[in-house]
Amino acid sequence: MHNAMQACHHLIDSGNKRKRLIDNGPINMQTGIWGENLAVAYLREKGYIILERDWRSQHRDIDIIAKDKECTVFVEIKTRHINPLVAPIEAVDHKKINNLCRAINHYIQYKKLDTLWRLDIITIEGNMGSTIKPEITHIKDVSLSLMR
Repeated sequence: MHNAMQACHHLIDSGNKRKRLIDNGPINMQTGIWGENLAVAYLREKGYIILERDWRSQHRDIDIIAKDKECTVFVEIKTRHINPLVAPIEAVDHKKINNLCRAINHYIQYKKLDTLWRLDIITIEGNMGSTIKPEITHIKDVSLSLMR
């Protein structure tokens, strides 16, 4: 029971920190949190169960870890304003993939996962506060070896 209470307090604290950042943080951080919230809503709508958000392994992070049926899904979110100079998917470069590989490997070892897993990338193009619906692109099962 004590562990469950600690987990609840952790979720509340992380939600409060996220709320403070989206209200008062730098614009790029606000945009990232906004995009991450959209991605969570999108995944839930598709039937995914969100297991973790912003899971950290040293200085590396995994934006979202979810369950899609029996598969653990590691999700990288890239959010950009409409008509960016660089497409969101282009921001997932060699260095980012390397860091994702290390963080995913650490998570698998730490949680002792023995289930199937995959990496998805969700890109979001839109503007916070706009009446225009943001464009969400979900790229499933990204091949890590092809992106290195």
